[in-house]
Amino acid sequence: MDINSIDFQRYAELIVQHGTSYAAKFAVALLIFFIGKRVARWFTNMVTRGMRRNDVDVELVGFFDSLLYWGLFALVCIAALGQLGVQTASFVAILGAAGLAVGLALQGSLSNFAAGVLIILLRPFRVGDFVDIAGESGKVQNIRIFTTELRTGDNKCVIIPNARVLDSNIVNHSSTGTRRVDLVFGIGYDQDIDRARAVIRSIADSDARILKDPEVQIAVSQLADSSVNFVVRPWVKSEDYWSVYMDMTEQVKKRFDQESIDIPFPQNTVRIVKD
Repeated sequence: MDINSIDFQRYAELIVQHGTSYAAKFAVALLIFFIGKRVARWFTNMVTRGMRRNDVDVELVGFFDSLLYWGLFALVCIAALGQLGVQTASFVAILGAAGLAVGLALQGSLSNFAAGVLIILLRPFRVGDFVDIAGESGKVQNIRIFTTELRTGDNKCVIIPNARVLDSNIVNHSSTGTRRVDLVFGIGYDQDIDRARAVIRSIADSDARILKDPEVQIAVSQLADSSVNFVVRPWVKSEDYWSVYMDMTEQVKKRFDQESIDIPFPQNTVRIVKD
């Protein structure tokens, strides 16, 4: 037998042997890729459906959908390449180094992102709530990936980084559905306290927006320099707070005038002494 034919036969056997082995690995890699891709999409859809059921902001749902899917897809690709015999350790190291570099460059943004995730998980407020955050007051318009957007009473848009939101005190005026209106009215020292209290009580009882439970508190709170001060504390629904505050202030002034109940104001007496 010719030596060349023997070498050719040996090479052919090696090719068939290695080709069969590689074909099997390639087939398994394809299965990992396609099945893993479907599993990644299924798992991502399951998570996003849960977020929608919990009324998570639409933009955040879309962001997490993309982030989670592509993260899982990258893991599937690495697993498939590993099945083919590709050394994936170097890829992982490169991705890790790139992630570290990006993390250092975007440290502030990442802290805002992490704070946004905590806001979604802890739910200290929701879209539509009236809140005090980082020295700003307004209705929550949007909870975004990196920022929270408020709409103030004079229709200004205030955008606060999420890291500042969590670093500050959060006062949510809408979380319980009701609020207490704190009002103070003063009368002169020579006026009838019981009559003034009765006038304020009648105004509160006639306003359908004021809740019957808890009961309105009307009490003398201070003997000031020039007035006897009443504290008036009715409870209302959160959306009626400012309308009740302003309407009751006006009604008390008008009724006090009708009942000739004096509302004192600061006065200064200047005495001129001639030599």
